[in-house]
Amino acid sequence: MTAHLLDHIVYPEDRTALFIDGANLYSAARALQFDIDYKKLLAEFRHRTRLIRAIYYTALLEDQDFSPIRPLVDWLDYNGYALSTKPAKEYQDSNGRRRIKGDMDVEIAVDMMELSPNLDHAILFSGDGDFRSLVAAVQRRGVRVSVVSTMRSNPPMVADELRRQADTFVDLTDLASLIGRPPRPSAERPRHEDDRHQDDDR
Repeated sequence: MTAHLLDHIVYPEDRTALFIDGANLYSAARALQFDIDYKKLLAEFRHRTRLIRAIYYTALLEDQDFSPIRPLVDWLDYNGYALSTKPAKEYQDSNGRRRIKGDMDVEIAVDMMELSPNLDHAILFSGDGDFRSLVAAVQRRGVRVSVVSTMRSNPPMVADELRRQADTFVDLTDLASLIGRPPRPSAERPRHEDDRHQDDDR
């Protein structure tokens, strides 16, 4: 069923790009209790379509000796992904708790608009409702836009307005058998830089 689902959404002749909101996808997969296998993800889309680019977006804490997400970022960079990063901002909330803010919305929007003349299909891995206007703008340029997130977490990770705007919505659970792997024990799993804040802009 999962294979047929992608076959009806991703076409072999389409020029396709993946735009992966790293923090958002991490949170969605964690809520569904599996990890993303990025090697499988890239292989699946390379096999099924003309993959022009796969871009992974994340903010990084640069003042730490070791960033928990740095090994993943380095692996992606050497294994077929384009990386878009910027420094994360650290602050204290009104309760004095340490928070991390690393919004990549502008970077995703700029890249998708710039690439749109050379695309037939843009696939956005994010549930952030702020992307609704971006999706509409890219659609007006004649590009089909699919959104990958989930409604099956509690609460749902995808904003209703984004899901409705997309040409196709794909629930992440339907891709789990293709691009997922069982979660590692929490002590072994690298935490995303954005994991410690929940300024969720769904």
